[in-house]
Amino acid sequence: MASQFSGVLQLTDLDDFITPSQECIKPVKVEKKQGKSLAKIQIEDDGSYVQVNQDGGKQKLEKAKITLNDCLACSGCITSAESVLITQQSHEELFKVLNNNKASETEQKVVVVSVSPQSRASLAARYGLSSSEAGRRLTSFFKSLGVHHVFDTSFSRTFSLLESQREFVERFQRKEQDKKTLPMLTSACPGWICYAEKTHGEFVLPYVSTTRSPQQMMGSLVKGYFAEQRGLTPQQIYHVTVMPCPDKKLEASRSDFYLNKAETREVDCVLTSGEVLKMLEEKNVPLNDVQPVPLDTMFSSVTGDEFLTHAGSGSGGYLHHVFTYAAKQLFGEEVKELTYKTLRNKDFQEVTLEKDGVVVLSFASTYGFRNIQNLVQKLKRGKSPYHFVEVMACPSGCLNGGGQIKALPGENQKELLQKVEELYKAEHPQAPEDDTHVAELYQSWLHTVGKERARELLHTQYHTVEKMTNGLAMKW
Repeated sequence: MASQFSGVLQLTDLDDFITPSQECIKPVKVEKKQGKSLAKIQIEDDGSYVQVNQDGGKQKLEKAKITLNDCLACSGCITSAESVLITQQSHEELFKVLNNNKASETEQKVVVVSVSPQSRASLAARYGLSSSEAGRRLTSFFKSLGVHHVFDTSFSRTFSLLESQREFVERFQRKEQDKKTLPMLTSACPGWICYAEKTHGEFVLPYVSTTRSPQQMMGSLVKGYFAEQRGLTPQQIYHVTVMPCPDKKLEASRSDFYLNKAETREVDCVLTSGEVLKMLEEKNVPLNDVQPVPLDTMFSSVTGDEFLTHAGSGSGGYLHHVFTYAAKQLFGEEVKELTYKTLRNKDFQEVTLEKDGVVVLSFASTYGFRNIQNLVQKLKRGKSPYHFVEVMACPSGCLNGGGQIKALPGENQKELLQKVEELYKAEHPQAPEDDTHVAELYQSWLHTVGKERARELLHTQYHTVEKMTNGLAMKW
């Protein structure tokens, strides 16, 4: 089975395996029972594990079911066997919840689906629709299945951009006191974050932005504000996101995004663009045959029946918006258009701001594992010239995520990616500061919960994953 996870999760110490292997710290399930005598575990020729008791009796051991939590807490491999790894992150789980809603009158879940603009563009390209048209038809399709609300993560991304802007200016202003404030590295890509935590730990993590990704911002909104407004507990809501990358399943499973008091995750299930295509195919419903319906506007960036987007890259536009904001706030410069300079390759670009002949801001976008490695090596040598870097694990960024819909036989993948990018950028851009709905939520919601709680809702933290010395994690 070919892995859909980003390349960052399949290299160096994060090798990719089809099933839990001898390198995995939890390869077999061992039932511990009191009073049992000691036994040995041996590996058979076919790779199965057998318990050999002192009396010579043998018992085949069941393979362990490895959850996403196990993988996030482990310094070993990331497995690509979805059947083993992702037991709660599939469209089958969504169907289960929807079927339970139909079967039970007492245990009803309010089902919310939040769709990313990159996924919307991918589905639009497959079916020959505009991105907004695909969004209206997706809303109709999900609601026909029993979903109650369909939101747009461009809306939650506005929070991510605003917080990133403020975080960068604050870091820049204290750069002389703390040498590890800059460069600020974006944190919206979970493949990059997983790699940073497991491979570089405390060296890199201080540079990483604490701002939540759009997916997890939406988690705060849906299980927090939305739940309060509807008189629901977070546990009564089943929140699904549709994302361009399977690494987002790992992000949703982080313990930082688990609500201990409510005993629920902020995002219960992550589907990729490809999995939504599979749902449409299983129901034998082409998206262009679905009758469009009006968009849900509570948590969606829309004007009329058209979606709004953000300027900049197809990975969220972090560099664009942080650069223009910082130029104005720190140096009083209004930047109308950014000039990108391509360095080693198209996935490594930089933007600078000069004042009186001196470079005062130096930003870069770094996509793909090779460029990330170069970035980290420069940081380690103290030779990084940048104040801010937009980091993404996938070459070409999120529009080319591992969960996006692949080209049909005879179709060129590069041409498909170009088409997806055109559809994504065809939507009208809106500056984060101009979103009045988001501004109202800052006033009505975030300012009322207190500064500390507001920070928890908008920001997160990262953790070094220590290397384990374990016989089963060693290469013999």
